[in-house]
Amino acid sequence: MPDRTHIRAARQTDAPSLGRGLVELAEQAAAGTPQSCGATATAVLAEEPSGAADADRTTVATHPDLPPLVSVQLSAWEGPIISALDTGRPAGADDLLHDDRWPRYRARALDAGIRSSAALPFVYDGLTVTVSVYGLRPGPLRKAAEGTTGLLGDLATESLARDRLYRAALVQVDQLDTALRSRPVVDQACGIVMYVLGCDPDQAFDLLRRFSQQTNRKLAELAGTVVRTRGRGLERNLIEFGRSAAPGPGRPASGQDRDLPG
Repeated sequence: MPDRTHIRAARQTDAPSLGRGLVELAEQAAAGTPQSCGATATAVLAEEPSGAADADRTTVATHPDLPPLVSVQLSAWEGPIISALDTGRPAGADDLLHDDRWPRYRARALDAGIRSSAALPFVYDGLTVTVSVYGLRPGPLRKAAEGTTGLLGDLATESLARDRLYRAALVQVDQLDTALRSRPVVDQACGIVMYVLGCDPDQAFDLLRRFSQQTNRKLAELAGTVVRTRGRGLERNLIEFGRSAAPGPGRPASGQDRDLPG
């Protein structure tokens, strides 16, 4: 493995900003630990179960040979990263040639020419980040990394978590804005469904909601179609869904005898 080439390898499962922030953190960790030959940074969302093979993770590395060392730890659920996650404290091996605590990780690391490694965990508001440094020679990387990398990791994890929450809030605001703008169309669609099926407003809205879920369409999109076509072409589906709705006073239960408006 070359001494240090900052080639960025990433598996991004969250916002792009998370990947960029982790890349910067990994590069700073490698640069701040002169004994290392490279570093990785991995983010895991708090709601993901420990040990889940398909957990939502983002991993970046300063060298293309390093991501497999993260993957083997997460798939076998062993290694410095896992020990750091389990204990909440830094973990590592000064010489993997003589350390047999993590056999599968050890084999993969030695095969890549890695003799020492250390992982530092950081947690902030639902986001867990682990930073790992790797060495081609035996040595106490954990102590070397704890200083600068420890401080950088704390600051970076807090910043990444806040950015993630901010972006999530923006998405919610956008969804609320879309819902408010689509409300008049949904109300019109409910009126058409009420006329066809003889149901009340709550039943009409519930029917549209269930119909949108079954057809995998957004409620606003479905409502727009109902309003634009005035329900024509959807009568059979509306009536089928409407059979479970209680009829309004003096209205037919199935809606089959009603003429569509317009």
